[in-house]
Amino acid sequence: MGSDLQNRFSIGEMAAIHQTTIKTLRYYDQIDLFKPAIVAPDSGYRYYTTEQFEQLNTIQYLKQLGLSLKEIKAHLDKRDINHFKALLQEQQRLTEAKIQDLERVKHRFENRIADLDVAQKAHQLEVPFIKTLPERYAVKLTGVIHDEPEFELSLRQLQAAANLTPSIFIGGVGLSVAADQVLAHHYHNYNAVFIFVDHDDTSSQLRITIPAGRYVCCYYNGNHSDSDHVYDAMLASVSQHGAQVTGNAIERTIIDQYVSSLPKDYLTEIQMPISN
Repeated sequence: MGSDLQNRFSIGEMAAIHQTTIKTLRYYDQIDLFKPAIVAPDSGYRYYTTEQFEQLNTIQYLKQLGLSLKEIKAHLDKRDINHFKALLQEQQRLTEAKIQDLERVKHRFENRIADLDVAQKAHQLEVPFIKTLPERYAVKLTGVIHDEPEFELSLRQLQAAANLTPSIFIGGVGLSVAADQVLAHHYHNYNAVFIFVDHDDTSSQLRITIPAGRYVCCYYNGNHSDSDHVYDAMLASVSQHGAQVTGNAIERTIIDQYVSSLPKDYLTEIQMPISN
């Protein structure tokens, strides 16, 4: 009789032993996932036993793997090797997908940190320079954008249309101006909003390829509305090099009010493809 009493654990004791909560155990009882083994006939008190420890450990283990309580209950009701193996294989697939997502986020952090490093070392603002850029990818939503509210709305529409996660936005957002508008000195006639993506980030039909090639580039202090004199200087540089603008200009804010509280830190880069 003494041994039987020693093998009885109240809900509070069971919760403490297994580092869970009384509320959780009561919920498991309600959904018939894990019920007390003993109900005292005289008092109606409910008790767990040591034989149930492994069952609760299994529930906690499967929950940690990401299985839902419904899936866990289905396994415990069935207790079939092939069913259990299939559950683990599905969780393995989901875990591998999460790892790939985290790798993409890591890559975006690396790119963003590199951007900020370049920004902090940018010693010649508003001085155009020419560099060769690799092929890049973006998703683009075409449409006239006049001001900040239209830009933000277009950005959310692009996110929804391309089914992008918020992590994609890390340092990869910009505007474009058609080449003919740049040459006509209409620098604020934005024709699209875009988000840089990695090659395998999305299969959206909105994805475009930005060709590799020579670009005239310039960093300047300020936001999109402060760019007129920068474009003028860039066009003058293109002319001095005997080149021509061959495609849309790209404007990308690197540091804004969400990165620094100091306007003197704000930094935008403009890139324009030019002929060789």
